[in-house]
Amino acid sequence: MIADHHYIERSTGQFVRERLLGNGVISGLYSPVLEKAPLLSHLASSRFISRLLGYLNFDNVLSARATGMLKFLRYAGVELSEFVGQLSEYDTVRKVFERQIRYWDCRPLPPDPRAIVCPADARAVVGSMAQNSGLYLKQKFFSFPELLGEFSPWRSGFTDGDYALFRLTPEKYHYTHVPATGRVLEIYTVEGRYHPCNPRAAVQLVTPVSKNRRTVTILDTNCPGGEAIGLVAMIEVVALMVGRIEQRYSDEGYASPRQVGEGMVLRKGAPKAVFRPGSSTVVLLFQKDSIRFAPDLIANQRRSQIHSDLSFALGQPFIETNVAVRSLLAVPAKEAPCLTSGSL
Repeated sequence: MIADHHYIERSTGQFVRERLLGNGVISGLYSPVLEKAPLLSHLASSRFISRLLGYLNFDNVLSARATGMLKFLRYAGVELSEFVGQLSEYDTVRKVFERQIRYWDCRPLPPDPRAIVCPADARAVVGSMAQNSGLYLKQKFFSFPELLGEFSPWRSGFTDGDYALFRLTPEKYHYTHVPATGRVLEIYTVEGRYHPCNPRAAVQLVTPVSKNRRTVTILDTNCPGGEAIGLVAMIEVVALMVGRIEQRYSDEGYASPRQVGEGMVLRKGAPKAVFRPGSSTVVLLFQKDSIRFAPDLIANQRRSQIHSDLSFALGQPFIETNVAVRSLLAVPAKEAPCLTSGSL
């Protein structure tokens, strides 16, 4: 296994070495040695261990004092000027990770009104589930249709479609935002484990994302004001030290947060949910031939001059791009399908 993991910073195009927090622990938990100790491996990804590690890292006041919040913030590269409220309010690691930011100023929407946007500050990769696509990658991060749940009626709607995967690292802003305006057809939870989303664990596990606990939201964008790209599945996936996902949809700012429910129309770019702190993942699924990904994301992904755990494991260039929430992800294809929930 290579020593360093790199990604590309979208705003500059530069290679960046990622600081994999807790990488030694992750490598130990998912080493080949533990394949012979399935009980220990199962315990490592349990809710109990995840909550215990979450408390020790994020809620323990003594750990916050020992580390020093300012030192931690500098190390993590967190931009203090983005915070909502007074900095004195952020006196624990948990409060920093669950922070609210002035996204209306520092994360503007693209000028194209039909753009589909990134749902999180994250490291992103894009791909296709169609084997004849140049973006096809045999199931590694998740198994489709397992990702949507064993008995999900939405599976056929996304066959041979496209996906985008967003890996939120611990220092990131942990709210998710709506990628496209749409009416909620269904929202449900699929039970699972709490595997980490660290790249080292991702390459040592088989389809880890579709084995973790997750919330699935099905949006119909063929609604008034929507981008008319058919169905979009937004899957919010917990990971190690992330105990739950709280739905906190707000039309403006963070005011009057509401639970997401069927029949609601979610506005593109608005806050949808928050992960309890740690690392986590968001996956978007799109119907076949409904969108075209931003060219820079595809070009970055194929660059061969950079070392990454993912490229090393897959035997081909596969580079993540660091993206901002509400930035351009894709645009509608010239001929988007007219498939709606009534067609399934």
